[in-house]
Amino acid sequence: MSNCETINQYSKTYSNPPERVREASRGIVIDGDKILLSYEINTGVYMSPGGGLEEGETLEECCKRELLEETGYIVKPVKRFLVVNEYCFETMYVSNYFVCEVIGKGEQALTDIEIEHGITPTWVEISKAIELFGDYASKREDVMSLYLREYTAINKYLEV
Repeated sequence: MSNCETINQYSKTYSNPPERVREASRGIVIDGDKILLSYEINTGVYMSPGGGLEEGETLEECCKRELLEETGYIVKPVKRFLVVNEYCFETMYVSNYFVCEVIGKGEQALTDIEIEHGITPTWVEISKAIELFGDYASKREDVMSLYLREYTAINKYLEV
């Protein structure tokens, strides 16, 4: 896939250099004026669906697998449009954002932690998602960093 913009984002507390790097793929899925998000019922946290790259997996394969596991939707990654290097505490989270099309429906396959958090796929109006993530400064530091990342990604998507 083509080159895309890379943004470095720092939380209030981060180590430089980071002790570890975690690479992930995330999907931006739009249907009309709504965006697909993963909502953690038990923590109240929203985020774009996605997760960590497994050994031997491409970024596109990771995106497809993670969206199916978290949301039950089968997607086709169309374009990687953004990379966010998020420095939070001792970890640098590298989030590769893909614009995705839904091409089918499958079954969720949540991890124990995702089940504990109550992950539920949720369609949210894009304007509400921007408002929700735009309130990042009022959140605790780990959620603040995540919400700033999501706020940045949605706004960059809207520029594309």
